[in-house]
Amino acid sequence: MFKRILLPTDGSKLSATAIQQGVRFAKSLNAKVTGLCVMPLQRTFYYETEIPTKALEQVARRCREAAEKYLSAIEKEAKEAGVGCDVVYERHDYPYEAIIRVAKQKGCDLIMMASHGRRGVGALLLGSETQKVLTHSRIPVLVFR
Repeated sequence: MFKRILLPTDGSKLSATAIQQGVRFAKSLNAKVTGLCVMPLQRTFYYETEIPTKALEQVARRCREAAEKYLSAIEKEAKEAGVGCDVVYERHDYPYEAIIRVAKQKGCDLIMMASHGRRGVGALLLGSETQKVLTHSRIPVLVFR
């Protein structure tokens, strides 16, 4: 059935639970997983003000450190379950685009991700990366709530 499952993470508790379930699901199918963390790009200009290079480097370092923490949790979960795993760190302003692109690049045949279940005005204003992936992906998406 599914041979490689993409498990995107934002570091939230819900995402961590979805990863646990994703690894369990992969194990039941004898599939492999790819963990993904997408962090935003940093811009050198913000409303006509140049941001100091040192500040950008600090933010980039902190993003990288956070991503490594989130991705190591996926690697640990997969290793403990005996599931093959690789991880990817991406920087992109639109996480849903990176999720879909990495899924294609890695040959994933399923994307399994959490949904925070925002509704109403919150969903309208904040949007939902999960909803965007569902809308734009040609790869099946399994949503964990």
